[in-house]
Amino acid sequence: MLGHLGFSYVGLIYLLMLWIPNTIWSKNKPIDYNSSQENKILLLFERVGQVCCTCSILFFSDFIIVPFSAWSWWLITSFFLMILYEISWIRYFVNEHTEEYFYRSFCGIPVPGASLPVLAFLLLGIYGKVIWLIASAIIIGIGHIGIHLQHLKAIKQVI
Repeated sequence: MLGHLGFSYVGLIYLLMLWIPNTIWSKNKPIDYNSSQENKILLLFERVGQVCCTCSILFFSDFIIVPFSAWSWWLITSFFLMILYEISWIRYFVNEHTEEYFYRSFCGIPVPGASLPVLAFLLLGIYGKVIWLIASAIIIGIGHIGIHLQHLKAIKQVI
């Protein structure tokens, strides 16, 4: 349950799926985006979770793909959530770059830019039986999803 040290190519794939759209977003932020009001406690959870998730997902080798078993469904579901995450980014990039488009739900999932990767990382941690990734996903989820929900709430107050 603690995990075996070693490089994870699956972890690298997940991080690339996470970082590439975020890098593109940093150059295409919503025109009405304002991060100055973000809760500092949630921001701390987000940052700590980011570091812990990155380390956990890269440096534990328990996420490798093994012959199919019932346990494989954790990995399949996790990867499916990452595919949905990529599709939600495409939806944002082809529409107006506003906070309303950025934070709107996708396939009934609220704040998909935060909730989809957090859930994917949580399920990947379960698949690999790595408590460090499970805990890291919970930590980042508190911060990242919390911040996104605050932005969504602020948008709804304006509308």
